[in-house]
Amino acid sequence: MKSIKNSKIARMLVPDTRIYLIIIFVFILLISYYNKAISVLGIFLLAYLIYYNLKISNIRREEWTKYIEGLSSDIDSATKYAVLNLPIPLTIVEFDGTITWYNPKFLEVTETKDLLEKDIQDVIPDFQLKNVLQSENDFPTVVNINDRYFKVAHNIVKLPKGHTSSYIIMLYWIEITKYEELNKKYKEEQMVVGLMQVDNYDDVMQGTEELKRPLVSAEIEHKLNLWTGQINGLIRKYAKDKFVVVFQQKYLEVLEAKKFDIIDEIREIDTGNNMPITLSIGIGAYGETPSENCDFANGAKDLALGRGGDQIAVKKKDKISFYGGKAKAVEKRTKVKARVISHALRELIDQSSNIIVMGHKNSDLDALGAAFGVYRAAKNRNKEAYVVLNGPNPSIEGLLKRINDIEGYEDTIINCEEAKQKADRTSLLVVVDTQRPNFTECPELLNIMDKIVVIDHHRRGTEFIEDTVLTYHETYASSTCELVTEILSYMDEKINIPKVEAEALLAGIAVDTKNFTFKTGVRTFEAASLLRRAGADTTSVKQLFEDDFDTITAKAEVIKNARIIYQTIAISAVESDFKSTNLVAAQAADELLTARGITASFVLGKKDDTMIFISGRSMGDINVQVILEKLGGGGHMTLAGAQLENTTMEEAIDKLEKSIEEYFEEGEEE
Repeated sequence: MKSIKNSKIARMLVPDTRIYLIIIFVFILLISYYNKAISVLGIFLLAYLIYYNLKISNIRREEWTKYIEGLSSDIDSATKYAVLNLPIPLTIVEFDGTITWYNPKFLEVTETKDLLEKDIQDVIPDFQLKNVLQSENDFPTVVNINDRYFKVAHNIVKLPKGHTSSYIIMLYWIEITKYEELNKKYKEEQMVVGLMQVDNYDDVMQGTEELKRPLVSAEIEHKLNLWTGQINGLIRKYAKDKFVVVFQQKYLEVLEAKKFDIIDEIREIDTGNNMPITLSIGIGAYGETPSENCDFANGAKDLALGRGGDQIAVKKKDKISFYGGKAKAVEKRTKVKARVISHALRELIDQSSNIIVMGHKNSDLDALGAAFGVYRAAKNRNKEAYVVLNGPNPSIEGLLKRINDIEGYEDTIINCEEAKQKADRTSLLVVVDTQRPNFTECPELLNIMDKIVVIDHHRRGTEFIEDTVLTYHETYASSTCELVTEILSYMDEKINIPKVEAEALLAGIAVDTKNFTFKTGVRTFEAASLLRRAGADTTSVKQLFEDDFDTITAKAEVIKNARIIYQTIAISAVESDFKSTNLVAAQAADELLTARGITASFVLGKKDDTMIFISGRSMGDINVQVILEKLGGGGHMTLAGAQLENTTMEEAIDKLEKSIEEYFEEGEEE
């Protein structure tokens, strides 16, 4: 600070030479007033001083220029030396990626010779120059060069005129190999938690001779212990049919590559058991703590069980992957759960001010029939009840017309806006035939109402309704109408249901079982016989499936235009535009399965200008649910659907065929 002040004072005391010359010129003017001879002499003296000042200034300017030029030369020499001897790899490239210069360190990294005029992306395939230039981050990507890892910084330099290029790009390669190796080691050694459950343990043991039951149990544990030993994991049994396993994350990729073949090994156990043993596993990974991984594993296991069991669900934070799912859901022989659910639902109905029931969008007979079954359960408890339906569609028009012609149902069916007005915190919402929040008739009700009950038979997907007070989810059931019928049978000593509602429930069962040919168990026929005793007329039910002539013609056209891929899969599309496109697609998919040699069918239709829907059907040999899940859909092994937005028919067919190809490549077929 002191030196700065001194320099200012010095500049004030030693003014510029021009000021002196001006002062001298003023004095000469004053002298000329008194003595002209002396003033002339003064003028000559002033001229000499001006000349001398200019000469000295030019000399100083030349000396200063020489000094600056010499200093710049020294700096250029130091810069050149620093660049040539930079301790990190350096490359200079054109904007098209052509290498124009590189230092020896870069040559050591690439282990190649004569790199000049070559494309940087040919020398380093993992490197994309455009990604580096477009990124605002100095280190947009990590590049692998001969098993060494580098982050890339860049600098764009403008060249003086006369060069062939206006700009060059300088690339600095900062090695981070040790960091990457440490990071990889850290990730590989993170703990993964797995929760395993034998799906049908009780049924297997009941069907096995008493003397051989310990052998079956021991064989299950033996195979699980061997499998855990192969991945250096720790396994512990915490219930008769449940296990927990902990292993390092580096083995997870190995297990995924093998598609978790442990479930196939468990299914092959044959030590006296009369039925195959199936295993469901939930894997939790990438959590911040072991506790979080355990929560992931528990949620994944619930998903695996909800999808029918015999499969593995891997939850990596927000990403979920599924493996297996080859076995069909086995019908439960006990009705204890149905009785418990029925009594719990009765209590919830009694504690609620009113009951609102809704199914899924584009409702079918299973959803609407189940909704009227729950509606009847509420009315039998003397409660106000409503069925949410935003509009009819061809598949339910016959049932709706029949209900509207009967006195007493005038205010039963309401739309979404009316439902929101009637809903409050004391109301009970019952969702039937779906678990997906955005697929319901009125998703807003899920946020309005506190008490939510879900009754469904579809395999659970990654999106489902959470925070329910009661969930009755059984994938073994043929239909939601079957589950609701069982609930009604246990809710009161004697089932009390009008004829039209009994026929609606029976129609729902008939639709999902394809007239009692698919996914039909003992309890399906028991539910049907109960409805028959309640007054349901099978002839009247059949009339609900009658089609008009245009629908029959369109269906025949779809079947005629079908083509076969993989020798057993039929694919077709509904070309005509009319209101019952959904119905035609579903029925045509069913009809295609009746052709000899066809084990699966897919029929596509256009819902509007931007959406394509797909109806998938299977005889059970091919899992259409897994195929359509890849396209954002879902359903059952033998019956599934999907909707593709902003897609043309040609694009949808390409996506479907690609999904089928991936299915066979992954070995998902039974």
